[in-house]
Order: sequence, then C-alpha cells, then structure tokens
Amino acid sequence: MRKLLLASLALLALTAAPPVRAADPLPRAAPEALGFSAERLDRIRTTMEADVARGQLPGAVIAIARRGRLAYFQAFGHLDGARTRPMPLDAIFPIASMTKPLTGVALMTLLEEGRLALGDPITRFFPTLGDRRVAVDGNPDNTVPAVRPITLTDLARHTSGITYGGRGTTALHRLYPASSSAAARDYDTNGLIAKLASLPLLYQPASVWDYSLSIDVLGAVVEQQTEQRLGEVMAQRIFTPLGMADSGFLVSEAQRPRYATPLPTDPTTGRPQSVEMGLSAPRLDCGGGCAVSTAGDYIRFAQMLLNGGALDGRRILSRASVAEMARDHLYPDIRNNLTQTEGNMVNWGFGLTVAVRREGGATMLGNPGMFSWNGAYGTAMWVDPQEELAVVFMASTPGVLRQYYRRVINALVYQAILD
Repeated sequence: MRKLLLASLALLALTAAPPVRAADPLPRAAPEALGFSAERLDRIRTTMEADVARGQLPGAVIAIARRGRLAYFQAFGHLDGARTRPMPLDAIFPIASMTKPLTGVALMTLLEEGRLALGDPITRFFPTLGDRRVAVDGNPDNTVPAVRPITLTDLARHTSGITYGGRGTTALHRLYPASSSAAARDYDTNGLIAKLASLPLLYQPASVWDYSLSIDVLGAVVEQQTEQRLGEVMAQRIFTPLGMADSGFLVSEAQRPRYATPLPTDPTTGRPQSVEMGLSAPRLDCGGGCAVSTAGDYIRFAQMLLNGGALDGRRILSRASVAEMARDHLYPDIRNNLTQTEGNMVNWGFGLTVAVRREGGATMLGNPGMFSWNGAYGTAMWVDPQEELAVVFMASTPGVLRQYYRRVINALVYQAILD
C-alpha cells in the first residue's frame, strides 16, 4: 500500500511540475498548477498558427510565467521573413524600446551605490545641457528660458522636454535625431550630448509626457559614472547575473543564424520593410532602443522585477528601487500624451522607464499597478504583480500590426487565468 502511495505521489509530482529543460529560462509547472487553463492557453497557438498561415507575421515566441514558474513557452511559425526556417525558442529579436527598462535598472544600480539621486539635475553630469531654452509651438527661432533644470526623474519618465525627431512635424522636430537607433547610427555618446545641447527643448521640463531620446541621455549618465560603455555595464550588472546569455547590443557571428527578421513586405501597407538592429556595432549603445534579446532572456529580467529585484539568489536591485520604478510618476499637472505612442494604454501613467496602469477602467485586461513597455519592431512585455504574472511576446512586426498583437496577446493570456 505504501509503495502504491509513493508511486501515486511521484506521478502527481511529474504531472504538476515537469522537469526543467535546458531551453527553459525558469522552472516549468503545469498550467493548472499555476491557475491557468491549458485548454484556454492553447488559443494562443491556434491564433498564432492561423495568422502565420495567412501571412500576417513570420512567427513569434511567447513566454508566460506565474508565481515564479513557467506556465507557457512556445515558438510559432518561422524565424525569417522568407519563411524558410522554423522559429526556435531561442530566436534573437531586436527589442527596440524594451531596452529602456534595462537602462532604468542600470541607472537604479548606481543610485543604490550612492553615485546619483533621481532629483539630480542633468547639469551635474553634463553641464552643457544647462541653461536650456524652450521652443514656442515647436519653433526653434522663438524660444523662452526653461523654468527649471532637467532632472534624472524627468529623463526616466519622458518629461524632460527633449523629443524624438520622428514623432512630430514641427521645425524643431526636424532638427532632432529621429529615433534612438538613428542617434546610435549618427553619433557617439559625446556627439549625442553635444547635439542635444545645441537644440531647444520642445516643452518645459516636467510639463508634458513626450516620448523621446531621454533614456539615451540616461544611458550616457550610466556610462559617465562607470567609465564603461552601456552594454558592458548591463552585461556586468544585469545580463551575466541573470543568465541572459543572448542579450546585448551586437549579434555575434555565432548568433546570427538565430536572428529573427520580418516579412519583406508589410501585410497592412504593402510597403517594403526590414530590420537590422544589432547586426553591426552601433556608435552608441543607445539606452533607448538598440539592444537585442530573446524571450527566454527577457522573461528572466521581467521575473526579477516581479520578484522585487532578485532571481535565483542573485539580487540586482532592492525591492524599494523596483517599487520606485513601477510607481506612477506622472502627477496631475503633467500632460499625459502616452496614448499618442501606445494607443492601447488608456488610463496608464508612467514610472521610471516603464508605463504603469492606474486605478479605473482601461482598454486592455489587467490590474492597477501592472507595468510594461514594448518595442517598435513587435516585441512586448508586462508584469502584473497582483496576478504574480510576467509575460514576454517576441515577434518581428515593425508595422502597425505590433499594436494589434499587444491587444490580442493581452486578451489571450488573461482569459486563460482561472483563479
């Protein structure tokens, strides 16, 4: 009888918690053991396979963790836009603005060492960014003085008054680098700071949320304080401790066969499209959008944040630092233009390099206090502390379809939660 009982318990353990495989970034558990319906989670597969079959995207990888364990980790479709190679679980994606939370964590490690404070003016690090002027209605020839200096908090929450040149049509926008990747192509760190110092701001500091090169400036602060390139700092303080072996700013020759590419033609607009971020060394390790990673690597980063700064016995940040990152820093007197960048984020504020959902209704499922940021080439991540949930979705969809998949994956994950 005792042998029968032990055998039954062993079988139950195998069913509830499948053994960790080499490719698994976190310990696995059966979906039901984590409060999911396996049948409902399978809707992700049917949706992805149908969309791949009709040519909406080449493929995708999704990782879903709950209560510290991996409930779902699957690859779909093809790695390449020509649709000739199956998508591997360890496909490498250019994560664009999902680089920003990595930069935020790197910055907070320096705060914890007493090297800086969030209220520090940027002039402490780069005096040339002082004595700012602000363009009136985007006219660089008509300016007024900035009412106060830009702080590190302003940079981290996109209220610095700096902008992205590609996100507006004013004369001032035309003078700014179009994006983080454009800045990395055209400038080194010193060159970018000099370029920004030569331009007026679009808005008064702390008055408007405006998506911008601000996080690239934070990356420059990290480099100055450590006397290292940003990629080296991230490798030492984030990637190596967390085992994120495929994350960085340059895809090696050995990694190139795993680099994901989009369809050659955007299925919505019919226009040619391509992405090559990470295939050649950038002049600047841009903190705002130049890194590459995998779904497995990034789910470990997201789980570290969900855990309050630690994973597998390695502490990256204190719980207090993570809480400050994930706190809404957009006060009522700051104009919130977030939905102009992320249309799905209705009733969201912004913390330090991540968006934060507020109390009240929204257009996507989830809970107040969840935090997220996404990438322009089709990647997305969010952390929902109330559900003990972390999700990473990787696809190469640089067009408008990326917004569609953020809504779809959000719905497919939450509809599968049973408890």
